[in-house]
Amino acid sequence: MKKTRQRDRDVPGPPSPWEEIAPGLWMGGHYWTDPAGDMRAVVVGDEFDLVISLFTRTGHGPGPRAEHVVGEIPDAALTAEQLHTVQRLARTATLALDSGLSTLVRCHSGYNRSGLVVAQCLVDRGLTPAEAITRVRRGRSPWALNNEAFTAYLAAGLDTAALLVGLDP
Repeated sequence: MKKTRQRDRDVPGPPSPWEEIAPGLWMGGHYWTDPAGDMRAVVVGDEFDLVISLFTRTGHGPGPRAEHVVGEIPDAALTAEQLHTVQRLARTATLALDSGLSTLVRCHSGYNRSGLVVAQCLVDRGLTPAEAITRVRRGRSPWALNNEAFTAYLAAGLDTAALLVGLDP
């Protein structure tokens, strides 16, 4: 499998498996850090109706009753195609929420990739990019969306960002 997580960021692991960012919209990861500082696996059962995974590992769920949508992207600069994947996944989350389905968006730690999709979902639901970023950080962790490229994509708008990154040879 290709590498999808950057390991060069010196940020603490999340102190819980997931948090609710907006009613019915949860953000989390495959791993969390317990109070002793040990990394623990997160295994999702049937707590959510829909699980959107931007990073996957065998044995981490979800359970059989949850719908599972996978769209792996790196925690790094994205291509136009990957930005379109983010848009598609954010629309999927928006539609699920509009239907009353509880939705978890997750990546490795639940900071960047899941933050990008959750923030875009919030933008799609009417928040400004700055408001969405603030809500994600307040809800999950101040370390959420620490990937500056991701916050720049949100600020520019994902359509514009996809056009701009598509210009690179």
